[in-house]
Amino acid sequence: MSETNSNPPAGAPEQVPAAAAPAPVPAEQRGERGERGGGRGRGPGRGGPRRRTDSDQSSEPSEFTEKVIYINRSAKVVKGGRRFSFSALVVTGDRKGRIGIGLGKAAEVSDAIKKGGEASKQNMMSVSLTGATIPHDAYCAFDGAKVLLRPASPGTGIIAGKTVRAVLETVGIKDVLSKSLGSKNAANVAKATLAALQSLRLREDVAKRRGVELAGPKAA
Repeated sequence: MSETNSNPPAGAPEQVPAAAAPAPVPAEQRGERGERGGGRGRGPGRGGPRRRTDSDQSSEPSEFTEKVIYINRSAKVVKGGRRFSFSALVVTGDRKGRIGIGLGKAAEVSDAIKKGGEASKQNMMSVSLTGATIPHDAYCAFDGAKVLLRPASPGTGIIAGKTVRAVLETVGIKDVLSKSLGSKNAANVAKATLAALQSLRLREDVAKRRGVELAGPKAA
């Protein structure tokens, strides 16, 4: 009986076993783009749907308008060197007759502005206006700053400096004439402007307080 030789003859190519087929990739790992994994599909990869963050939810417009009047930097000398802090004066209004001023202090400028805005919202007060201007002349002084306000006809605009303009625009005035006298300190000028706005009175309110009836238009 002859024995079968399992060794291949000399010079014959060596037989390599076929490679095993790769295991199929689960559909939830492929995503919508196939086996490349994720892409822009809705799978658990990087291409999942974008979720709305807190910053997106807080991007809604607010009814109040905030303006920074000035930012001051102060330094405190300590053993290790100097420590800087910032103070920000912020005015807030709804452009409909309400306004407030607040001062915020912090080690960072952004924190100081944030604190000033919160303080100004807590100090909101109402101002008597006649349309887009003021009902009568107003003059007020705060420390060394003096501010004079006068009503103007429609289309005149706000004739004022940057500090007085910031306060008048925030409260909703569009036509007014103003003059700033005395000190140029931004904080005192802003407070003098606010005091002048607080002194405004409507004709109807004064008549009601005095118990006097206003004369109506004459009949034709």
